[in-house]
Amino acid sequence: MADEKDPSTPKEPAPGAEPAAVGAPPTRPPDTAQAHPAGTAAGSTPPLPTPPMTPATGPGGVQAAPAPRSNAASGVSDPAPARAEGVATAEPKVPADAKAPEPRPAPPRPATPAAAAVAAPAAVNTKGPSDAATPGAPNPGAQAASAAAKPAPAAPSPATSAKSADAEAVSRRGFLKWTTVGWVAFSAACTSGLVASTRFMFPNVLFEPPQSFKVGFPSEYTVGEVDTRWKDAYGVWIVRNSEGFYALIAVCTHLGCSPNWLAAENKFKCPCHGSGFYKTGVNFEGPAPRPLERARIVLSDDGQILVDKSVKFQQEKGEWTKEESFLKV
Repeated sequence: MADEKDPSTPKEPAPGAEPAAVGAPPTRPPDTAQAHPAGTAAGSTPPLPTPPMTPATGPGGVQAAPAPRSNAASGVSDPAPARAEGVATAEPKVPADAKAPEPRPAPPRPATPAAAAVAAPAAVNTKGPSDAATPGAPNPGAQAASAAAKPAPAAPSPATSAKSADAEAVSRRGFLKWTTVGWVAFSAACTSGLVASTRFMFPNVLFEPPQSFKVGFPSEYTVGEVDTRWKDAYGVWIVRNSEGFYALIAVCTHLGCSPNWLAAENKFKCPCHGSGFYKTGVNFEGPAPRPLERARIVLSDDGQILVDKSVKFQQEKGEWTKEESFLKV
């Protein structure tokens, strides 16, 4: 039909467009809305159209050299083959009304090293050519990013080194101190054992006052009084009456306590169980079963009174009548 247009009839070029090369096939404008192939990442700039795969011929029927192929996602490009002298490279034409894709905002940078490590890409290729040249192989870029995101170990400061050195020195001093304490304790124990062993070699000795002693001259005593000067030193009372002297041993005949002389009551009184004795030594109250004992009393060669406690006289046995139980003057 006359109204139908012949598809083989070339269309008139748009105003302002450059004329196509003679003999070159018509090119189709790229489809900017087409999705990116699987495994590739969208760039921030609009992708360039892929040149036609059919050989292009230049003026005079000479075949034009093909344009180099490139992979915008991986960044790998094939080198272009050598072309003949005087042959121009075929360049695709981008229509003027083509719309560039809207740029995507860049992802925010992590604020901390830990967040950077989380946001860093995987060190192993899992997405194909966009991560590494070989799927499944390590990703050098991701490994470098992970290494950069890890915080570097902090170098030990001089203060920390000094503290560790001080702690080590303190431990040495403590060891020496406790070693010294242990040796001192061991030496003290050995010394104590040696002293105890040495003391065991000697018998126990009871250091008592002598049993025989002098108590002065007869003129030093008053008739009718009990002299208590020798009670603490030798444990005896010296009593003088109108006839002479006798010495009473200061030991209660009940349980061995030491009685006291009560001048106001004119008697000897035992503080333990209340036994009472007259000035003569005869018991009259309390649990004491018998009178006080007398000690031997004589005059020495120098005229002093000599008392010997090793010789005792008991009244219930009739020994108070013996000559040495009473000193006559």
